[in-house]
Amino acid sequence: MAAIVQSFDSKASATPSSSDAIMRVEDISMRFSTPDGVLTAVDDVSFAVRPGEFLSVIGPSGCGKSTLFNVIGGLLGGYEGRVSVAGETITGPHASIGMVFQEESTFPWRTVVDNVAFPLELSGMAKAQRVERARHFIKLVGLDGFENRYPSELSGGMRQRVSMARTLAFEPKILLMDEPFAALDEQTRLLLGDKVLQIQQQLKQTTLLITHNITEAVQLSDRILVMTYRPGKIKRIVDIDLPRPRTSDIVSSEAFGRYVAQIWSDLREEASRGMSDDEKTRQGGHPR
Repeated sequence: MAAIVQSFDSKASATPSSSDAIMRVEDISMRFSTPDGVLTAVDDVSFAVRPGEFLSVIGPSGCGKSTLFNVIGGLLGGYEGRVSVAGETITGPHASIGMVFQEESTFPWRTVVDNVAFPLELSGMAKAQRVERARHFIKLVGLDGFENRYPSELSGGMRQRVSMARTLAFEPKILLMDEPFAALDEQTRLLLGDKVLQIQQQLKQTTLLITHNITEAVQLSDRILVMTYRPGKIKRIVDIDLPRPRTSDIVSSEAFGRYVAQIWSDLREEASRGMSDDEKTRQGGHPR
């Protein structure tokens, strides 16, 4: 594996050029006013996502990953640039984009099947049809037999699978996930990664994952966007040339280890910048 990374050192080389992209993120910059002045969270970020692709965005804490997630998902306005799906500009929450958040978001008073059917209920779908579809996606995420359980009777990983099934039941073109397994232990994360890969392969679901976990990103992705510390820019795009179908068994391979090492080398530099800024802030100075 000669060159496992592709570096983007200019705006021209980072600009999406694929004509078959389902999503385009073009020249996104986001700034916030703070007591210390204007803070640039994301700066001139551009990339394209192909249909059926699994793309991860990884970076150190404070690099603007969640800001980018909220911009792409239509939850945050006031930014420069453009986000589009199939050529349509996104100006707010959009039916083409389904979102799974880091915080567990099941409704404790609803059973699993009623949780998954909830967005279908809001759309006006007949009860029999929405229950049938909900059961299909419950089975898809590996929770058949738990349809009538309540969230309090499930583990954290199972509740996140309920959240994923609820999002998938609405059949979005793009699944957008913001560190959905961050609160789980490493073994559970790897096993849920296997389930995510199975689902993504079966549905050919276009997926965009925001994460800080290198192992998770390499396990799941076709490509990884490595971001710099604040302001968040694209530092590097890594093509993951590992065979599919893929399972967590791949993490023990030599090729997997090389990807992890290369991405960690990039992230270590950016994380060190973040730690330096945190230290300056604690000492009463201003981060750069």
